[in-house]
Amino acid sequence: MILENENIRLIIAIVASFAMTYISIPSIVRVANIKHLFDEPGKRASHSNKVPTLGGLAIFAGFSVSSLIFVNLPELKYIIAGIIILFFVGIKDDILVIAPLTKLLGQIFSATVIIMFTDIEITNIHGLFGINDIPRYIGIPLTVFTIIVITNGFNLIDGIDGLSASIGSLVTGTLGYWFYRTGHIELTIISLSLIGALLAFLRFNLYSYQRKIFMGDTGSLIIGLIISILIIKFNQINTEHNFELSIWGAPAVSFGILILPLFDTLRVMFIRLCTGKGMFRPDKNHIHHKLLDLGLTHKKATFILIITNVIFIILAFCLNQILRTRTLLLVLFLLAMIIFYIPTFLKRKKEKEFEI
Repeated sequence: MILENENIRLIIAIVASFAMTYISIPSIVRVANIKHLFDEPGKRASHSNKVPTLGGLAIFAGFSVSSLIFVNLPELKYIIAGIIILFFVGIKDDILVIAPLTKLLGQIFSATVIIMFTDIEITNIHGLFGINDIPRYIGIPLTVFTIIVITNGFNLIDGIDGLSASIGSLVTGTLGYWFYRTGHIELTIISLSLIGALLAFLRFNLYSYQRKIFMGDTGSLIIGLIISILIIKFNQINTEHNFELSIWGAPAVSFGILILPLFDTLRVMFIRLCTGKGMFRPDKNHIHHKLLDLGLTHKKATFILIITNVIFIILAFCLNQILRTRTLLLVLFLLAMIIFYIPTFLKRKKEKEFEI
């Protein structure tokens, strides 16, 4: 049972994270303006003004300070070490731009450090394909792959105002609530530390003109890494089913929780593969780009995608009670294919009507 002092610790953790991020951003914007550290509008840009891209610094500061003060986990220092690796990879990419392979190697190094010094590792795939426990020589590469996919998923959806931070808040809030209900207080605090930082960032990203800021790769990579760790923990905990709120199909439910970043990544990579474009070559085939093509504003597109993700989260938890893991995965995947094709369908219909 959660003790009253633990509830106070939760509240202070999210407030501290929010305050640290909120206080940091104006100073970061001021320095970015002086040093001309902007995201320049271009062919792929969905904005028309120069905007500082160093919001990830504030997110990193807010999360790190709050979690280091309030989380009592021995392995936290190694998690922070992994985050620091991606922090420097992201900062360099935001300022100088680095090769995709270099960014990928940084992600692999970060994931490896975390796996080597913590118990964050996939050891069970919950009966998927009839398999439960898996050996370490499979579990370790699978864990690295999972971290990389989720991390890049949040990096790829960071294309319009508020999307990556909003989906990050939604996903972390969902996991944090489950951790809270099941008594995993330290993981709850980690979740709240990230949420606090993201909410403060959203205040400036969505609702400020003079101090508007983007999170950049620094922010999106950090968000993806933290959420990948929480998702792996979620799956690890659910290898046992001796508690009330255990999830039998944790991998499928995880896919539902992360439907937007995961499905959009799969979709875009498939399109690039079919069209012969480089797998790491940026384009405007993301779902949020399709919504913008329909004439929606950034806020409206973000809102639609948040609501869509919420629906999938509800479906994943509800259907988990009646469907097996493989069946649930298939249902969610097919439903995602249909729903996320709608913007493309409407765009093509609009283009045909215009031609007529």
